[in-house]
Amino acid sequence: MSITLEKLKKLPDTPGVYLFKKGKEILYVGKATSLKSRVRSYLLESAAISRGPKIPKLISEAVRVDFEETDTVLEALIREAALIKRHQPPYNVLEKSDASYNYVVITDEAYPRVFTIRERELRTTPLKTLEMYGPFPYGTQLRDAMKIIRKIFPYRGKTDAPIARGKQRVSRFYEELGLAPKAATAEDQKAYARTIRHLRMFFEGKKTKLIAELEREMKRHARAKEFEAAAAIKRQVFALQHINDIALIKRTSETPFAYRIEAYDIAHTSGTDVVGVMTVVEGGEAAKNEYRMFKIKGDGSKRFVNDTGALTETLERRFGHPEWAYPRLIAVDGGVAQQNAAKRVLDELGIAIPIVAVTKNERHRPERILGDAAIVQQHGSAILLANSEAHRFAIGFHRRRRGII
Repeated sequence: MSITLEKLKKLPDTPGVYLFKKGKEILYVGKATSLKSRVRSYLLESAAISRGPKIPKLISEAVRVDFEETDTVLEALIREAALIKRHQPPYNVLEKSDASYNYVVITDEAYPRVFTIRERELRTTPLKTLEMYGPFPYGTQLRDAMKIIRKIFPYRGKTDAPIARGKQRVSRFYEELGLAPKAATAEDQKAYARTIRHLRMFFEGKKTKLIAELEREMKRHARAKEFEAAAAIKRQVFALQHINDIALIKRTSETPFAYRIEAYDIAHTSGTDVVGVMTVVEGGEAAKNEYRMFKIKGDGSKRFVNDTGALTETLERRFGHPEWAYPRLIAVDGGVAQQNAAKRVLDELGIAIPIVAVTKNERHRPERILGDAAIVQQHGSAILLANSEAHRFAIGFHRRRRGII
């Protein structure tokens, strides 16, 4: 028995997590802004194009989809991490290496710090932790989430520990913004300990219990005529009941699929200091937070690395990150040689994504776009924007690497 669109009609149009299953085995866990739209998108033809060959294989193995609703996308993100940690679903494990996962760490200190860290950093950074949450698959979404959480539970960040005068200034700056606790008296320390306990409850999915506890504290302060403290807790309860996670909704909105173009360019000095870059245009706009830089390694020797060799390495390394959303179109800077080099990489990986090449004149201005005529006609301006951004980004990265700027 396989999953069909007909079977997914009863999925709710709410945030939550979904679990692809084969019998009792959980194959994959994901989160969604809309469970109905997100899960149905896996069965659409465009899913295979935008997310690569893993999706058809997952759909062919799964026999049902279970789900859990959450009040917000933020809570779905936290629940997704907890389920991945508990069940280690094979398709989540295959999606990216352990070293790429992100965690939230709460340190074991008088004034605990709260920050995100990658698995590979955990292996090399000595930390005494009070608690650790994760793995979280997507670092950018996690950082957005932590900005929301910090407004509700002001915490000390990674660089806020009072170890130097400069760090103290950083702490006071965040205190003034209401994003870090006061740290002057014994009472401040007790108050912060309560904040950390509440933060842990939130990460453990105990929001209902947390709100009930906060409401009891609010009433206790009100009875004692501590109205300022009661008002502060009331604001916190309101924030928990009306979490503004619009930034996460934008990050996780995947249906309908925005037309994503990835452009690649290479920069070097006579074959040395070679760099490659990837830029992204989605829906006709540059998505600069998704740009990537690659220092080309070559074969380890110092011999000349040509453009097609560097492009090949850049693409191989880029598609070594299946957790990055796949593009609908790839644009390379150059001509037929670069276009063919890109095609060879994708053919070897079994990925079917159209490729265009932007050729330049002697003044290095776009002259022609090689590739499918219908795609070029429909997305020409976005292709040129992506290519222009790639050239600018590559030159800037190359100059920085050479120490020019």
